[in-house]
Amino acid sequence: MSQSPRLWTVISCTLLVASLGAGLSACGSKENPLAARPHDAAEMVSFNQPSGGRPVDPDRPLEVTAKGEEGRITDVLAQDARGRRLAGELSADGRRWHSTVPMAAGTRYTVLVGTEDAQGAPGRRTLTFDTTPAHKLLKVTFGPDAGTYGVGQPLTAELSEPVKDKAQRAVVERSLLVESSPRVEGVWHWVDDENLHFRPKEYWPAHGRVTVRSNLEGIRVGELHGAASAPLTLEFGDRIEAITDAASHQLTFKRNGEVINTIPVTTGKPGYSTRNGVKVVLGKQYFVRMRGTSIGIPTSSSDSYDLPVYWATRVTWSGEYVHAAPWSVGSHGYENVSHGCTGMSTGNAAWFYENVREGDIVKVINSYGEDMNPFGNGFGDWNLDWDAWREGSALLAGAPDGRGPQDAARLRPKV
Repeated sequence: MSQSPRLWTVISCTLLVASLGAGLSACGSKENPLAARPHDAAEMVSFNQPSGGRPVDPDRPLEVTAKGEEGRITDVLAQDARGRRLAGELSADGRRWHSTVPMAAGTRYTVLVGTEDAQGAPGRRTLTFDTTPAHKLLKVTFGPDAGTYGVGQPLTAELSEPVKDKAQRAVVERSLLVESSPRVEGVWHWVDDENLHFRPKEYWPAHGRVTVRSNLEGIRVGELHGAASAPLTLEFGDRIEAITDAASHQLTFKRNGEVINTIPVTTGKPGYSTRNGVKVVLGKQYFVRMRGTSIGIPTSSSDSYDLPVYWATRVTWSGEYVHAAPWSVGSHGYENVSHGCTGMSTGNAAWFYENVREGDIVKVINSYGEDMNPFGNGFGDWNLDWDAWREGSALLAGAPDGRGPQDAARLRPKV
């Protein structure tokens, strides 16, 4: 079937527009001025920043103003060399646009301005400039080291300078981006002025992956500006949970929800009761010399000890381990006789040692001991319920739980 000459002209014009790019058309006309190539709008707009020369102050707001009385600004796109857009506001009459947040320090900005004259013809103006470097930097160091961990391992972010102000904390937190595969719900929690931890609502998915990076470079935080930070990627193994019941003197070992071993143990005796709660494996040592003086027991005390210990899996910085205790094997499964550690036979301790990794879950229940602290003695993060954990966020404290816009910004799925 043949095409009419008029229809063929329209099709040819459309194809030419597509090949030349948006806004470039050989088919523009007075009847369709917006299809014409945008003209140089240098005479229509002015900037309060120079188009060349020395770098400008990043704390000075960027302004774009329409010249004359007949033209107007239609849109402004300002972004830095990393693709971060600068938020701004255009007046209702199109006469003025200004940035609403500080620019990043030590970076190059490109500003694209769209205009429209009295006849509706489009114009375009581009400006590129650099901002002055920051003098005092805020650095972020992520932890732990890259590698494969258990599903209880929190992410950590250590700041080089303290951040106390809530609004400044929100700037920092908003810039620490976490991408997870598969997707989980998670939040940053401020441990103190210089340390943040990130964990999901539930344990990380087995065999998942998470990457954390900082978008803080050049961003102003009080008197500081963010520095570049290296990203971090962690992978997770099986979901390992070791649950010690201090009342029944049994440790139940689960892999991905399935019980694969039950081990008779002994935990802390009266006066040295093992802490209740969820702990996370901090590391493993084949041999440790354990002395009572390390936990404040004088050598003159009847409770004093100095022992060579093998197959030791550490769960607190103060010295709580899961380890081989052949000297008390007769008490395993029957009574609690240790100074706070979880003891088991040498064979069972070796098996446990070989089947756990950093980040795996070690939980103690039904002990007369104190509860595990959330912070300061290892990773006790999971002992805070979800509502309490969210209260440690500068962005979400006091907000109802749910997948709101701020929640979505905290954790992004990795496709």
